[in-house]
Amino acid sequence: MTGVHKRFGATLALRGVDLAVCAGEVHALVGENGAGKSTLMKVLSGAHAPDHGRMWLDGTPFRPRNPLHARQSGVSMIYQELSLAPHLSVMENILLGIEPTRGPLVRWAEMRDRAATALKEVGIGDLDPEVQLRHLPIAMQQMVEIARAVAIDCRVLVLDEPTSSLTQRDADNLFALIRRLKSKGLGIVYISHFLEEVQEISDRFTVLRDGQTVGGGITAEATIQRIISSMVGRDVEDLYPRSPRVPGETVLETHDLAGMDRPLSASLKLRRGEVLGVAGLVGAGRTELMRVIFGLDRLAGGALTVGSVGGTASPARRWKQSVGMVSEDRKTEGLALGLSVADNVTLPQLRGLGPWRLVTPSRQAAATQPWIDKIPIKCGTPYDPVHSLSGGNQQKVALARLLHADVDVLLLDEPTRGIDVGSKVQIYRLIDELAVGDPAAGRKPKGVLMISSYLPELLGVCDRIAVMCRGHLTEARPVDQWDEHQLMVAATGQEQEA
Repeated sequence: MTGVHKRFGATLALRGVDLAVCAGEVHALVGENGAGKSTLMKVLSGAHAPDHGRMWLDGTPFRPRNPLHARQSGVSMIYQELSLAPHLSVMENILLGIEPTRGPLVRWAEMRDRAATALKEVGIGDLDPEVQLRHLPIAMQQMVEIARAVAIDCRVLVLDEPTSSLTQRDADNLFALIRRLKSKGLGIVYISHFLEEVQEISDRFTVLRDGQTVGGGITAEATIQRIISSMVGRDVEDLYPRSPRVPGETVLETHDLAGMDRPLSASLKLRRGEVLGVAGLVGAGRTELMRVIFGLDRLAGGALTVGSVGGTASPARRWKQSVGMVSEDRKTEGLALGLSVADNVTLPQLRGLGPWRLVTPSRQAAATQPWIDKIPIKCGTPYDPVHSLSGGNQQKVALARLLHADVDVLLLDEPTRGIDVGSKVQIYRLIDELAVGDPAAGRKPKGVLMISSYLPELLGVCDRIAVMCRGHLTEARPVDQWDEHQLMVAATGQEQEA
């Protein structure tokens, strides 16, 4: 791809981007949210037509008319949110649009055989091609989508944030598959915000910034610091800013807390002025712990105290008790995507935004603008719909809601999932500021309870870390008593087994 331009109205999304991917290599495409990565790949996969620029595939001029044409030409794109039909069978998903037919009839036996061959190719040959897709876990669904690419003799495979919803074991299986496909001569474009993954799996990398190619090279010769500097356009001296923190009184305490399913037993003390991290594998019960604390899930046993008030409460009551939560699933339950930035930020605290019990848009915007400036959130005005923002800026809106409500306890479930390094640093700095407070300005330190699957993040941001394993929460230990290996040992239950 050379000199690719793409404009959407007044926004120039791509400004002459160049990208070259060789057969038999994994090429990482990195950049901040809004840098143009997804737009470039949508041009490659036929979802967008370029305004200018040229593309070649196997040395032949390539200009796909639509995604189906691109797929038939050998280009397959697997999005972060999988493009599958959950009500159809595995084999129907694999051969969707290219079903073997005789006249108007589908040749089901051949369809099953071809699907089985593709499944075997990606290492899941024991999967029944006739099982409905919706019954499979997300990691297996992802393998099915890769099998769909294999079934059409894919030449270029694009993977967009492929590990964002996977456990470490599933991610390792995916990397093994990527290496097998690479050895067979596929060109693989790998998009990820996890730069450790980029270093592990890719051969070369290209950096986009503001719709332009600004760097790249051989991955083994580049440090993470150099890649980050290319992405954000400046040196990032401190990825995990940390100011001196002084823990104060207990603001949240649980004792043998149990939910209807998970957690089975969780005891913790969160103090004002500290960041308490919770590590663990997907499905261990971390998110359920947050949901029980916030009142989204029912309490089945144990004790829960917020400040000096014990017992269960609804989410509305938790807001009044100065507890706020950022969900791991911002699109489904963390934000109202159809509403404006101002609506989302001010929803928990509408008092004072209009006369009597009315809310006026101008006062909403005036209350929201300081948070847009502080965090900062990239948007045109406070009236912009949240769905028009990038993932990183959507996450900042969810955090701004807690800042506007001025809560004392922040429950953050995967607060940096799916966002770029630059936005992560801004969120880390914000968490640090909240934990430290500003006595001169009358801002007390907050208590932050944070879940993350990204272990370097927990080690860099938190003061203490507890580990959830199979529904049970270990005792929290100071962060300097942990490393990544020890966290994984505790998360997989090997400590108990030993």
